[in-house]
Amino acid sequence: MPRIIANYETRSASLSETVEAIADGFDPQDDSSTMEAAAALARLANNRTFLGDLLIDHLRERHRDTFEDSAYGPQVIVLSPLVGGCFLRANIWPSEDESCFRSSGAGSFVYSVPHDHNFDFLTAGYFGPGYRSDYYEIDYPSIAGFTGERVALRFIERSALHEGRLMHYRAHVDVHAQLPPEATSVSLNIMRVGAGQDWFDQYGFDLERSEVSAVLNPSASETFLRCAVALGDADALDLAEDFGRHHPSGRMRLACFEARVSLASSAAERDALWREAELAGNVMLAREAQARRARLQP
Repeated sequence: MPRIIANYETRSASLSETVEAIADGFDPQDDSSTMEAAAALARLANNRTFLGDLLIDHLRERHRDTFEDSAYGPQVIVLSPLVGGCFLRANIWPSEDESCFRSSGAGSFVYSVPHDHNFDFLTAGYFGPGYRSDYYEIDYPSIAGFTGERVALRFIERSALHEGRLMHYRAHVDVHAQLPPEATSVSLNIMRVGAGQDWFDQYGFDLERSEVSAVLNPSASETFLRCAVALGDADALDLAEDFGRHHPSGRMRLACFEARVSLASSAAERDALWREAELAGNVMLAREAQARRARLQP
């Protein structure tokens, strides 16, 4: 499960002081670097008024557009720009009794969606009893990543991110299935953004079957390629053929074949393309291609 970091910090810090303190980022492979960043996060969590003051200021002045853009769900508040390869954010976790939970559903808040992360991050319980998680660990290098792949998910424990708790979620190791807190809660994070991070898959898991259920981080490059091929550009089709055979990302290679198959005019042509994918030398691509070919059978 995530590494629990002993929190002995008694001082508090402002948001600007915390941004300055993490200006050099944190290296998850360097314990002293990680501990320094964790201490900075703990000091911010000890500041019991900064987040409420920030929210009120923005609501009063209607400065919603001054928040940094966020690629996450509706409960995320990005607190800083990218500094030192990381940024600060706050997450609001509604309970099942909240109207937003009832209207939007659990999935909008990533509840009951077991997943790992393709990045390291530090988290602190800031307010409330905290979301609960069933924690597991995986052997990421052994996972090819195709849908339905069996995975050894080692259960560790169920626990809550209560106020003052400080944790380090490790990329490609820790898996959690989050459950709603008993009452509205808030967590603070330092998110690490690494070079090439988006090309490492983040997986969703089916806990009952111990299987990969989905890849959760499709890239913009995949979308761009699909659109370009669909628009009928010859250069895009040539690129899709090349990437489908040679790109280092299995996910991108799969997107290339899916784009090409979308242009096929017959079942035989689609089958031939998926057969080509099956023999392209990537385990994930081969297994996904086998599944696609099976669906083509009458």
